[in-house]
Amino acid sequence: MGGGTSAAPLSQLPTRPLGRTGHRSSVVALGGIVVAGESQEYANRIVDHALRNGVNHVDVAPTYGDAEIKLGEALKGRRHQVFLACKTVQRTREGAEKELHASLERLQTDHFDLYQFHGLDTPEDLEVAFGSGGALEAMLAARERGLIRHIGMTGHNPDIFFAALKRFPLETCMFPINFVLAQHGDYGKRLMDELVRREIGIIAIKPIAARPWQEGEFRRWPKCWYKPLDDARQISLAVRWTLELPVTTIIPSGHPQLFDKALRAARRAAPLTPEERAELKSLASALTPLFGV
Repeated sequence: MGGGTSAAPLSQLPTRPLGRTGHRSSVVALGGIVVAGESQEYANRIVDHALRNGVNHVDVAPTYGDAEIKLGEALKGRRHQVFLACKTVQRTREGAEKELHASLERLQTDHFDLYQFHGLDTPEDLEVAFGSGGALEAMLAARERGLIRHIGMTGHNPDIFFAALKRFPLETCMFPINFVLAQHGDYGKRLMDELVRREIGIIAIKPIAARPWQEGEFRRWPKCWYKPLDDARQISLAVRWTLELPVTTIIPSGHPQLFDKALRAARRAAPLTPEERAELKSLASALTPLFGV
């Protein structure tokens, strides 16, 4: 992003309903990893840049290094401007309660607009989290007290989302939606259809992921565990492809420069042309999907 944080605002981002929550989220959300490891001054500039350009949805987790601390400072006096989402990797009630209160303190807020099960990908974790003494109990109690407003889930296994939905009416689901995955199979398509039917907010992650890092490869973007697209045109194609789907918002890869390129790409509401669609399909065919399809 560099000096771009002080540039004139871009045209404002469109917003879309976040399922049944009553909130309209900007089509690009600021992921906390973007500010993780950055100086506080730079983190403040990143947040200011995002908010000035229409971003109103911020997502973070305690596992993202010092992101909660950086965002807590950056959002001082501006907390009311964002829909703030956080997560817990804890599966028990006691663990989730402790993690929730620690996150609230680090982010200097008295509530989260959305609190999510983080990376819930196995039947065993689901059974603990949704069972007696599980994290769901902590979330329900916190919602009663006004500490959180909505409950969601993140993960990478569509089957676990289906199992979770049988046990609790989640309000949002966050999972990978990516042009490479779509090219190589139907990963997540059935889940997306079900979420649309249930009016559950869909938050897309990995929208500009390209492929896994190769062994020994120079990792230009070390915050990403995969190789992301970094060419502005390719990012534009991938972002616009994702936004043609019934998603509410996307969370780009966790570097300021990549976030800014995705933010700029999202201003283009025009669907992909047939030529652009063919270009993206050709690109995807040469890449390896991150997950089995």
